[in-house]
Amino acid sequence: MTRTGFGSDGHAFGPGDGLRLGGVEIPGAPRLHGHSDGDAALHAIADALLGAVAMGDLGGLHPADARTPRGVASTDLLASVVGALAAEGWRPLSVDLSIRAGRPWLADHLPGMRTAIAGLLGLEIGAVSVKASTGNLSGDVGAGRTIEAEAMATVTRAERAP
Repeated sequence: MTRTGFGSDGHAFGPGDGLRLGGVEIPGAPRLHGHSDGDAALHAIADALLGAVAMGDLGGLHPADARTPRGVASTDLLASVVGALAAEGWRPLSVDLSIRAGRPWLADHLPGMRTAIAGLLGLEIGAVSVKASTGNLSGDVGAGRTIEAEAMATVTRAERAP
């Protein structure tokens, strides 16, 4: 049995540098603002995985309040989502991620994101797609004020030990 879910997220740029996106750090790029490290790409994937199994969203699992440490790594948040799915008998099967950003230029970072995401989800690299667009340079994305991400994730029932 398989199921597919959709997730989206977006964050505005905040103070400081150290952009975390798709599970990698992009040196010299401004940081995204958020309760966590602001990795909109991993947040979209987390929401897609949770949506596939009707388990709500990342904010429900990790609220942006005192229950979730400020500045928490989105890699840790995604790992907890994968763990929550496993506890319910599901595992990721594939992910398709699209990122919209007017800045920074992401093309050189996409292979690293793909590798990082595959590792975080326990998938073969061929089961992970990562794409980027400038959003045709329109709106807040095109003006370089925000980064947005959308993801589709397919999950399957985990194999049970004999």
